[in-house]
Amino acid sequence: MQETVLITGGSSGIGMELAGVFAKRGYNLVLVARNVDRLGAVRDALTAAYGIVVTVLPLDLAMPGAPEALVDALREQGVVVDVFVNNAGIGMYGSFIDADPEKLRAMVRTNVMVPTMLARMIGAQMADRGRGKVLNVASLAGFMPGPWMAGYYATKAHVLSMSEALSVELAPHGVTVTALCPGPTATPFMKSSGMERSKLVAGRKLYSAKKVAEHGYRALMRGKRVAIPGVRAKAIAFGIRFLPRSWVARLVSRAQGPR
Repeated sequence: MQETVLITGGSSGIGMELAGVFAKRGYNLVLVARNVDRLGAVRDALTAAYGIVVTVLPLDLAMPGAPEALVDALREQGVVVDVFVNNAGIGMYGSFIDADPEKLRAMVRTNVMVPTMLARMIGAQMADRGRGKVLNVASLAGFMPGPWMAGYYATKAHVLSMSEALSVELAPHGVTVTALCPGPTATPFMKSSGMERSKLVAGRKLYSAKKVAEHGYRALMRGKRVAIPGVRAKAIAFGIRFLPRSWVARLVSRAQGPR
């Protein structure tokens, strides 16, 4: 029997690449995102290439009540989630005090409330069945404070911390939880978040989304708790442990301040 993977933010970037990774290996997919046209294009391409079943659920996860609406839709369609990939995320680059309040609320709902509530609801279903896998796409940002993206870094710290804790809580129930923590990656997120204005990414060759997805899949299958793609990103995550927090914040500010 084919297993089913639920992927939020599955219409572009890392989410779309993860969809391809799972499809190639014969999993059926449920893809969630706002953009109906992009969802349809991904569905058609993966169905044609791999002969799998791809269900699309157009949904704005930044809206209040979105996690509950998603779980209700899955229940109505009789979908059993064997693997949950929480990938949807919003970023905001720039001065925190000048941030648009509505965009800030949307980011916190999408990056914090959605993975928290979905992990609670879907994780409970997996625990009842005695099996399941969860892949939370966090970020290298979760390991440090991030001036110029203060809110975003904080949301990813939540995802990373929650994932590490749940990996312990859910292990006795046969459920693994993996936090995928990529550094700057070549995806549409760079433009939508405004990070193209940052010295951290402007003019630099970024890690590919496909490599991130492959790394995340392998880590998930091995049941790793934290997966950091790339030697440089691993070195940063390890090295900052030995620096005072105040130094780290200043270094990040220098690295990703406006160019």
